[in-house]
Amino acid sequence: MGKLSGSKHRNLLVFILTVGVFGIINTEMGVVGILPLIAETFGVTVPTAGWVVSAFALVVAISGPIMPLLFSGINRKKVMLIALGIFVLSNIVSILTTNFTVILIARIIPAIFHPIYVSMAFSVAATSVSKEQAPKAVSRIFIGVSAGMVLGIPVTSLIASETSFSIAMLFFAIVNAMVFIATIFLIPSIPVKERLSYGTQLSVLKKPIIWNSLIAVTFINGAMFGFFSFMSDFLKNITQLDFKVISMMLFIYGGANIIGNLIAGKLLVKIPSKCIKTIPFAMVVVYVALFLMGEYFLVMGGIILILGILAGIASNNCQYMITHAAPEAPDFANGLFLTSTNLGTAVGTAFCGMFITALDARYAVIGTLIFLIIGIVFVFLRQRDEKRVLISQNINKD
Repeated sequence: MGKLSGSKHRNLLVFILTVGVFGIINTEMGVVGILPLIAETFGVTVPTAGWVVSAFALVVAISGPIMPLLFSGINRKKVMLIALGIFVLSNIVSILTTNFTVILIARIIPAIFHPIYVSMAFSVAATSVSKEQAPKAVSRIFIGVSAGMVLGIPVTSLIASETSFSIAMLFFAIVNAMVFIATIFLIPSIPVKERLSYGTQLSVLKKPIIWNSLIAVTFINGAMFGFFSFMSDFLKNITQLDFKVISMMLFIYGGANIIGNLIAGKLLVKIPSKCIKTIPFAMVVVYVALFLMGEYFLVMGGIILILGILAGIASNNCQYMITHAAPEAPDFANGLFLTSTNLGTAVGTAFCGMFITALDARYAVIGTLIFLIIGIVFVFLRQRDEKRVLISQNINKD
């Protein structure tokens, strides 16, 4: 696909994609904060209600590399409309149903199409600018990811607590419908000019750098979301804050995450290797500080702010590591990225939860640190592979 002309057009395209990603990620993660309300509304237990989150994530992890591969040769605009349309319809079903099985199905079906839109959003944003500026464009899409994951949860909780579960679902439907309409009228046809065969795309799995990247991303994302899943519990039981202050801290984390995305765009253009290697070490330091000083409210405010910025940068690093290891198959690489992040979130949350069950909320941080250290090992293995590839390319040139 050629570069999209006109800076205003590119900015509008990236903005629409960002809002689209926000709507889709918010549909996935927004329900995390209202699981008790879902349990009450549908007459099930809270653990049973939790399947609306875990089933969604599991389906995304499975379909992550498959669906972008199958849709890689289809016009990008058509792909956007298919995915957004399915999300709008599923949101409407969620508003109308009173049956838990139906809402679970209404979550699983859009989850199948989730990787198509998000991976395509990363790919289109990257190819809308020069190769050198691609990380900046991708960082804008991550604003939608951060907003959907971090800000979407408290916003959805607020809407649901003040109104009802159905109105919260209506919020999801409205956001997705607005992007659907904007896509129809404001985004031109984006045909795929160079269709890649399935074999060409699957061949990237032969590269050691891809596997080291995938393992690094799985553990780093597992570290971040392993703790984030229990951040409210940590702030309640260790820092001893009430719900309103916890909500404020979550908003601080979300806003800092967005700042981190913007910083990452610049760092990955100028010093990608240093950024990828340094940020996980910085996160280790901050998580250790959080473990040691979790009781102190003012200190925790600063730690949450710094942690949010670092997590925003780390998310961009994760996408960069995988897609730059397989530039010849961008859609498939972004699908692999989504699989590794969702797998990391699921495994990291379960791992950190084990420490809470055995000890208390503070020790979720130990699970996070273990995952981070493993991630750092594979980051360095990945960087070693990248050096070998560059040396080999230079030798072939000579």
